[in-house]
Amino acid sequence: MNITLRVFLVVSALAVLYFVVRKIRKSKFEASDSIFWLFFIALLVVLAAFPRISYGLASILGFESPSNFIFLCVIAILMIRIFSLTAKVSLMRTKLDSLVQEVALDRNERARRGQDAID
Repeated sequence: MNITLRVFLVVSALAVLYFVVRKIRKSKFEASDSIFWLFFIALLVVLAAFPRISYGLASILGFESPSNFIFLCVIAILMIRIFSLTAKVSLMRTKLDSLVQEVALDRNERARRGQDAID
């Protein structure tokens, strides 16, 4: 792995670490989200510090260069994360719809009781 890719991995890891720490300080991250990003940062640093890992895995899996292997792994990890977040958003949307319906029914019931009290 050439030095440019190693530098890119370390700089990327530091940039992600900066944003994660900033979000954690502002309490805008859940613990599970911050753990994911910290593991992701650690993976980038390990691959930059020990390039033989990416060389070995790239040759075993048939990649022509370790950088292709690293980029594919990063893309795959992020795609999995996006999928899990999409599932979480979908579940939240369903819960929100249910809560909105409950609030609407509750308000309707209160309005009806208030109307009955006036009559």
